[in-house]
Amino acid sequence: VSFDKKALIVVNADVTVAFDLRQMKYDIDEKNKTITILNIPKEEIKISPDIQFYDVEQSKLNPFTGDDYNKINKSVKANLAKKIEKSTLKTNAQNRLISELSKILILTNTMGWKLQYEGKVIESEKDFGKQIKL
Repeated sequence: VSFDKKALIVVNADVTVAFDLRQMKYDIDEKNKTITILNIPKEEIKISPDIQFYDVEQSKLNPFTGDDYNKINKSVKANLAKKIEKSTLKTNAQNRLISELSKILILTNTMGWKLQYEGKVIESEKDFGKQIKL
């Protein structure tokens, strides 16, 4: 008599890595014509796994329980988080962030203003790249 339980699981997931710039904090100094970015929000990672169970094998004395399915779900999300760290998703999100912040830089330069972040004047897109670390 076997008390083992097994399941073949197929996981497809939608993952997004994004920055909510509505949460960005900044200060506008009209007298000195300076916009200072005070805080850029941390990236938000959203994982939406679609878990399909196939070939579930369980014994009558040791069936799958809700707790087992919760543990599997938690394990799947942890494995996906590791894969996200090794992927280019965060780098791509950071590049997109720098692209959006560069629009603010272009606007401030066009108006004859300065843009500052972390105590340094931002003069080019490369300056953002040096300052922003994920």
